[in-house]
Amino acid sequence: MNRLSAFIAGLVFGLGLMLAGMTNPAKVLAFLDLAGAWDPSLALVMGGAIAVALPVFTLVRKRPVSLLGRPIQLPPRRDPDRRLMGGSLLFGVGWGIAGICPGPAIALLLTGHWQAWVFAMAMVVGMLLYGLLARRQLSLRKPGQESPL
Repeated sequence: MNRLSAFIAGLVFGLGLMLAGMTNPAKVLAFLDLAGAWDPSLALVMGGAIAVALPVFTLVRKRPVSLLGRPIQLPPRRDPDRRLMGGSLLFGVGWGIAGICPGPAIALLLTGHWQAWVFAMAMVVGMLLYGLLARRQLSLRKPGQESPL
């Protein structure tokens, strides 16, 4: 049941991204082009997503388990740090260059566009590289020292 619900949620998310135009790099780049022919329609999409998610997250914080009985795992930290700022900057630059972010990239894989496959492969390489660096940092860390990654 958990896999089926995850599949359905992913399918609905991917279809929503496609219907909203988030999988169209030209539309995303037009949204990011504040000095040119700016297209504000994706701001409405993001605002709508926040309006739907905010009350749900408010309710979720009060529950120990999900509707399917699984533990709810929310991030414990709330304060911005170097890792968050660096990751956000890297994400934003990549989004601005490619006109696509990870969620729409996964949805685009089924369309057969080779650019989506190149982006997804680069994304996977980045995740693997991060995993290697994180394991290396953990092995070099002294007991009691906070991990830099």
